[in-house]
Amino acid sequence: MNDSVKVRFAPSPTGFLHIGGVRTALFNWLYARHHGGKFVIRIEDTDLSRSTEESIQEILESMRWLGLDWDEGPFRQMERQDRHKEVVQHLLDQDKAYPCFCTPEELEERKKEQQKKGEKPKYNGKCRNRSDRPDAPHVIRFKSPLEGTVRVHDLLRGNVDFDIAELDDLIIQRTDGTPTYNFVVVVDDADMGITQVIRGDDHLSNTPRQALLYDSLDYPRPQFAHISMILGEDKTRLSKRHGATSTLAYREMGYLPDALINYLVRLGWSHGDQEIFSREEMIKHFDLSSITTSAAVFNPEKLQWLNAQYIKSTPPLELAQHFEPILVQEGVLKESHGLRPEEIAKPIPYLAERSKTLVEMAQGAEFYFCDELVFDEKAKTKFLKPEAAPLLGKVAEGLQALADFSSEAIETFLKSIVEAEGIKFGKLAQPTRVALTGKTVSPGIYDVILLLGKDRSIQRLRSACEWIETL
Repeated sequence: MNDSVKVRFAPSPTGFLHIGGVRTALFNWLYARHHGGKFVIRIEDTDLSRSTEESIQEILESMRWLGLDWDEGPFRQMERQDRHKEVVQHLLDQDKAYPCFCTPEELEERKKEQQKKGEKPKYNGKCRNRSDRPDAPHVIRFKSPLEGTVRVHDLLRGNVDFDIAELDDLIIQRTDGTPTYNFVVVVDDADMGITQVIRGDDHLSNTPRQALLYDSLDYPRPQFAHISMILGEDKTRLSKRHGATSTLAYREMGYLPDALINYLVRLGWSHGDQEIFSREEMIKHFDLSSITTSAAVFNPEKLQWLNAQYIKSTPPLELAQHFEPILVQEGVLKESHGLRPEEIAKPIPYLAERSKTLVEMAQGAEFYFCDELVFDEKAKTKFLKPEAAPLLGKVAEGLQALADFSSEAIETFLKSIVEAEGIKFGKLAQPTRVALTGKTVSPGIYDVILLLGKDRSIQRLRSACEWIETL
């Protein structure tokens, strides 16, 4: 393992893991794996009013489902408060920070005055050189330089300059003694030896403040790379109105983790014209130099197409691991069904070709797993008519007598009935399909019979005949 490369994914546990966050995690994970470095997870839970344990567990579950394993962590920032307070005290002792006694009301009044004058609202440094220390509620502010430029080198964008006059004295510790994000992220990244900070470009505006803190604490700055946001097809920031944004929602919708990972890696990164990548190929080829800084557009149809490719190409036994929970979710199987993976995998080859999601596949597999067939009412009314009963009876009898129960033998046998009766194949196939599956759409009729097996096929055909006799 290359100890010279160490990256982190640091989500805030204030909700579900957004797929934009997943892409950030993925780029960090790939960078670490490509360079033989370490990938760290750190939960940034300094916002106590919004952070929840439920969100933390949802984030970790999402990472596990996606196979984005970590080498260190998950660390929680709030468990490091003693360390953060120690660094705050160090800055106070060095006269690089100071207590600010301004009340929220004073600050709000000052902000309104600045806005009236057309000035950018920022703290005016009132307490910066204050010598008295009243026994009153206060925050701790970082004593920022008053003039000059902060230059941040971004691995994707080159040098980015920020005017210090646009910044103000950042609050690093709140009145209740808890640290703030921009402060703790610097302390934690330095303590954990993070070498590259790869994150969304919405953090670019935080970077000059963090750079000044690194410098004041005599910490080496990590290298920064700010990746573009993911936009919806209307070119606005990806949100719920564009469809699901929660990672685990895609699991529930029947997407495979490898398909989602493959799709997200291609949002802003490329390797030639290649579209489909194995994990090994992603790790081998991933490089920051191939990331574009222009915003990536999320296309649900492209993701669905990619998912369909993965469903077709994944070995059935491997696919069964993802298929089984969807079968339970969709009510096709009970939680305690007791089926072996081989039995779960059995219908997959017959359904994979036409399924875009595992939910579609589960719906298509219902006829195979159910004990009691549920008929689509329209299908039953249209195809299970009195004239269909003799045909279904002949199919049942013929299957019973069939010594060679193969797809070819079944095909030959059904075609012999069509020829003998002088009818079109659909006149036999559709009533048979409905009798066996309850629906008008299914895998090929020979495959359905083969999949159900001789006994189940015959039993269902006879049940359909009995039902028709009650009409």
